[in-house]
Amino acid sequence: MSRDLSSVSRIVLKVGTNLLSTKDGIDESCIDSIVTQMAALVAQGYQVLLVTSGAIGMGAKELHLSGPVKQVAMRQACASIGQPLLMSSYRKACKKHELVCSQILLTRKDFNNRRTYVNLRNSVFTLLELGVVPIFNENDVVSTAEIGSAFGDNDRMSAMVASKIDADLLIILTDIPGLYTADPKKDNQAQLLSDIERIDDTILSYAGGAGSTYSTGGMKTKLLAAKIASLAGCGTIIASGYEENALLRLLGGEPLGTYIHPDTRLSQRERWIMNNSHLGWIEVDEGAKQALLAKKSLLPKGVVRVHGVFGSGDVIQVCTTDGKPFAKAVPYYNSTDIASVAGHSSKDIEAILGEGHKGVIFRPEDLVLLDDVE
Repeated sequence: MSRDLSSVSRIVLKVGTNLLSTKDGIDESCIDSIVTQMAALVAQGYQVLLVTSGAIGMGAKELHLSGPVKQVAMRQACASIGQPLLMSSYRKACKKHELVCSQILLTRKDFNNRRTYVNLRNSVFTLLELGVVPIFNENDVVSTAEIGSAFGDNDRMSAMVASKIDADLLIILTDIPGLYTADPKKDNQAQLLSDIERIDDTILSYAGGAGSTYSTGGMKTKLLAAKIASLAGCGTIIASGYEENALLRLLGGEPLGTYIHPDTRLSQRERWIMNNSHLGWIEVDEGAKQALLAKKSLLPKGVVRVHGVFGSGDVIQVCTTDGKPFAKAVPYYNSTDIASVAGHSSKDIEAILGEGHKGVIFRPEDLVLLDDVE
């Protein structure tokens, strides 16, 4: 399969820390180049959204820190200092092209909560209708992995933004030309993969480790991001931002970088369930697993055990009795109620929980199967 970008109209562009950084701080010429290309794409009729890294690195350089910033409080302080510096540079560059840009700071919780998820989607569509270029970054000042509000990296966040707003193409600009079969710095037989139909274990095995001094992503995070985007029917290109006019050349059909083809698009609700952080999990017996694989409802009789604390409407994982997850779902009941009816017949639910309760834990439309199910 060759890459066909003829139907692309909405693009999410992710720019990595390395491209934006110099030893003195922000690389203004890089930002100017990126915005100039974005403006040209907007003039051609494309809708462009930008996910930018760099705030922590900018703050660290403003404070004259050297080496990686690992402590959570210091990363948050650096983000607080660096974020306005980053946006100031983007606004100045946009103004040269009479582009209006907006800032959207996100935490994982903005996606996890269904209501804020929908509200955010509507806000972004309004900005796009106004011809505004939304610029996204993680709200590193308040989001931390310890409280479950961090994305972990901006590669993942860019894919979730692409999924959320039904983008046609995710472009991840980085400091390397794309995915190789091995590390090209160490292996002169390494080959650049121009085209990937599907991300599997073999493709993931080609990815190296973590990123640079201030970034959190490596090639693996970019491939995992491409996997999220593909489920939204969105293709992904991983390419070098050091290539002159890379964006314009990519949209002009030049086969730069690595293109990961889109998969069959899941519905918005399915994507929300799939990409959400689960708050707990339930174990089900083999009969219940087979029923769920056959797109049937989960009955209380099939539930073996409940783990964690969650409410009705939260996203949970569904596991076999050996703890292997095979699905994610949104139950009608909270963890306490599911534990109370586990192993019982549906007709016992009212006797245990009272009148007015559904006879199933969740229905097929509330379930998404994980793609590694045997």
